Amino acid sequence: MADRTETEKRNLAKELAAAVRGEVSFAAADRALVTMDASNYRRVPRAVVAPLDAEDVAAALRVCREHGVPVVPRGAGTSIAGQATGVGVVLDFTRHMRRIVSLDPAARTAVVQPGVILDDLRAAAGKHGLTFGPDPSTHSRCTLGGMIGNNSCGSHSVAWGTTADSVRELELLTYGGERVRAGRGTDPTGAPTGLPPRLRDGVKALVDAELALLRTGYPDLPRRISGYALDALLPENGTDLARALTGSEGTLGVLTEATVRLVETPAARVLAVLAYPDESAAAEAAHTLLPRSAPRGLEQSGGETQWSRPMTVEGMAADLVGDAAGLPKGGAWLFVEMGGASPGEAAARAEALCRAAAADGSTDHTVVTDPAGQRALWRIREDASGTATRMPDGSEAWPGWEDCAVPPARLGPYLRDFRALLTQHGLRGTPYGHFGDGCIHIRIDFDLLTAPGIRRFRDFSHDLGDLVVAHGGSLSGEHGDGQARAELLPKMYGPELVGVFEQFKALWDPAAGLNPGMLVHPARLDENLRFEVLPKGPVPVEFGYPHDNGDFSAAVRRCVGVAKCRNTTTAPGSADVMCPSFRATGEEQHSTRGRARLLHEMLAGEVITDGWRSPEVRDALDLCLSCKGCRSDCPVGVDMATYKAEFLHHHYEGRLRPAAHYSMGRLPQWLHTAAPLAPALNALARTPLAAVAKRLGGIAPERPIPRLATETFTRWWWRRRKTTAGAGGPSGGGTVAGAGSPSDARTVILWPDTFTNHLSPEVGRAAVRVLEAAGLRPLLPPTAPLRQPGGAFPQPALPRLHRPPLCCGLTYVSTGQLDRARRVMRRTVEVLSPLLQDGHPLVVLEPSCAAALRTDLPELLSDDPRAARLASSVRTFAQALEELAPDWQPPRIDRPVAGQTHCHQHAVLGDAPDRRLRERAGLTGSLIGGCCGLAGNFGFERGHYDISVTCAEDQLLPAVRQSSPDTEILADGFSCRTQLDQLGDRRGRHLAEVLAEALGEGA
Repeated sequence: MADRTETEKRNLAKELAAAVRGEVSFAAADRALVTMDASNYRRVPRAVVAPLDAEDVAAALRVCREHGVPVVPRGAGTSIAGQATGVGVVLDFTRHMRRIVSLDPAARTAVVQPGVILDDLRAAAGKHGLTFGPDPSTHSRCTLGGMIGNNSCGSHSVAWGTTADSVRELELLTYGGERVRAGRGTDPTGAPTGLPPRLRDGVKALVDAELALLRTGYPDLPRRISGYALDALLPENGTDLARALTGSEGTLGVLTEATVRLVETPAARVLAVLAYPDESAAAEAAHTLLPRSAPRGLEQSGGETQWSRPMTVEGMAADLVGDAAGLPKGGAWLFVEMGGASPGEAAARAEALCRAAAADGSTDHTVVTDPAGQRALWRIREDASGTATRMPDGSEAWPGWEDCAVPPARLGPYLRDFRALLTQHGLRGTPYGHFGDGCIHIRIDFDLLTAPGIRRFRDFSHDLGDLVVAHGGSLSGEHGDGQARAELLPKMYGPELVGVFEQFKALWDPAAGLNPGMLVHPARLDENLRFEVLPKGPVPVEFGYPHDNGDFSAAVRRCVGVAKCRNTTTAPGSADVMCPSFRATGEEQHSTRGRARLLHEMLAGEVITDGWRSPEVRDALDLCLSCKGCRSDCPVGVDMATYKAEFLHHHYEGRLRPAAHYSMGRLPQWLHTAAPLAPALNALARTPLAAVAKRLGGIAPERPIPRLATETFTRWWWRRRKTTAGAGGPSGGGTVAGAGSPSDARTVILWPDTFTNHLSPEVGRAAVRVLEAAGLRPLLPPTAPLRQPGGAFPQPALPRLHRPPLCCGLTYVSTGQLDRARRVMRRTVEVLSPLLQDGHPLVVLEPSCAAALRTDLPELLSDDPRAARLASSVRTFAQALEELAPDWQPPRIDRPVAGQTHCHQHAVLGDAPDRRLRERAGLTGSLIGGCCGLAGNFGFERGHYDISVTCAEDQLLPAVRQSSPDTEILADGFSCRTQLDQLGDRRGRHLAEVLAEALGEGA
């Protein structure tokens, strides 16, 4: 049997490769990447095919049909009900079939391929004042094909409806190879247009036989997504076959092209945020904000009333929003967007709506006219599908009942009953969503890891299905049924109408080859759970994973697949970093989600079978820049930089490492040893011997070797101290732990990081000058632990050169040399703990080193309470000035700035104090987000140069090129400055250098 299976697999692979011009892959890595979507479910496919065009799709279907292999169409893989997973051949439309074929502004239509990303279509339409109405929170990465398959909606559905309201014509291929051009209307026989004879006769006969049931079996509500929309085929509904097929979840045909409707957008938008005491009050009020008989925006006419109705009515409660700024005081909020021909008109409509809402129970409100402020609040809503996966206490929560909907007027009573049902089952969740359409999103703290927890999940699902139906609702109001809810469709529609669904499926797909197990004849909702393959106990690891109770499997489970890391562009005004390697390559395996999926499959051991030795995981992590952007930008806090370090540690344990791990991974050690030889080494770096050194060290040949400082920062410091002391000057300028009481609030410990010390000492010198000008006393730590009774600061002699340098461990962590990282970190803790016990801040000039001390150090030394105290003492340069010298006025510089916030600072430390310091100094403008692409050792490693340059060209280099000649280019990170020096024509400087220069000679 095994031999026969292998033969069939080889034959399938051979025939697909011969028939399809796009990529065909049976590789473990490619299959592992698509085992899951954004749901609770997992299925392992046989192969992944990326078709070039419709002919490729037809060829793939033919081969699969001949072999009896099922086919699953897949877009961005953000489906929440499991319908983008399958055991056969997955058709990946995101690689090639992503073209906007045409766009007709006059007709307000566009023709798109299924892999077109929604935001790409919206950007193209926006040039003509148009947009595609439905806008799910995944709009930056979801595809039109996936939206059509699920009948997606979004925040603006009260204005523009569901995807079905925007679909005009669909071109599909059935599993049997028949071509369908589905639209609206009938042919002379009375059958839907665009069908081949077999389907034409069968569909007409089925509809004619079931007219009464189709007219009475569907609930009347705006968000009814569940089941097949066969009522769209009724004569009185225009016999709209395109609408009937929208939401069929790839079970009837494979979409190859779609004609969609575009809508006009208002010239201005304003966001009204209405506060209510609790979510029930907000839910009761939501439907009252909408005119009862107002038409959807699709059919709006021009004139004064075009934008007079709300475009959104979104609801959120305090347990989801937390302490977000900009919200009026309350326990729940409605986000209501109003449009207008001008900002004044939109604002006036918003204010009028707020006054009316106040009369109906709103306790407070705010009107946000600033686009940046609106984006910040909308981000809370759009990230909710990820942030809601963690309860306030950090426990996990999951989809499964993500989007059921009821008539909007019944939302308040339904939510009360829903909360009661949660309590009855001992469950918790945070409802939010499209209150104006009666659609609720929620993640619930199901235990999907144990048999009792899974039974509770099943029992609750059946009880909630009954509750939704009792309120006249739909099991799905946006994301489709998939495996999560299809089992419960008889509760909503009754067995007779579900039987009609089965007939419809059998008519279109008699071989059951398209996405089997979805909508009809489904698997049980508690089967194929993605967690059941994971280890039952904790995996031995090095990091502490404090947010996941030390469990690496739980850390990997954080990725729920919402795929924000697949964003191909950065929103205007956004400082987001994640995910630079995906934006550079466009490949799933180089996204945060793709890497998390591979780690999941590594732990499962079914597809990825080599565990920590897996070459598939190693190759995917190879292009991870360890930028830490996902730590802050991922809605669920996936921390791929840490996972990469963990993997590399185990992968190379007891094995020879890449040369770059020895050269750049141990950089602090080499630089300390080489410091006395800096002039000679700088000269050699400009000779042909440098090429040999780079080859031996695994360094990219395109990279110049940075110059070493001929006088390190610490040597300058000691020389300055000696000079100052000899001249009778104040000792506050330069002792290791100088004169003065340890309790002196002006004292700060200045961290001499490797990069500042050996490669850019000018930054350290500038920081000392500014800190002293602000009235602070910067002191350097000694190079060995102090054993002074009473905690007083001693006056040690000059440091001995043979002592190893203090180090944050950054380079060891980034290359996965965690044993060495732990050793150098323990020494750092030993030295610094006595100096920090009185609350002195540790000022770190290099953002990546500050981030390592703040996060990596306590997570690797989780058994040492001193590590946490050290981490909490870390301050950036700007933080130290703001906290310890709040009244100090920096010199006025009055110049615009450009550059990039360091990715580690964005992810771990935050840059609000930096922005405030720049503002006080008259440095105007904002720094962009993203990653410079050098990222420590990454951009220097052989094989990474092209990706490094592509990352720099994403945001940093264009921003610098577009700046005016008088613009100050800021780059606090050594990597960022080096990337600018080597790829750009403008020099970047640390903020400390800019301020020190402005202080003048007399400072």
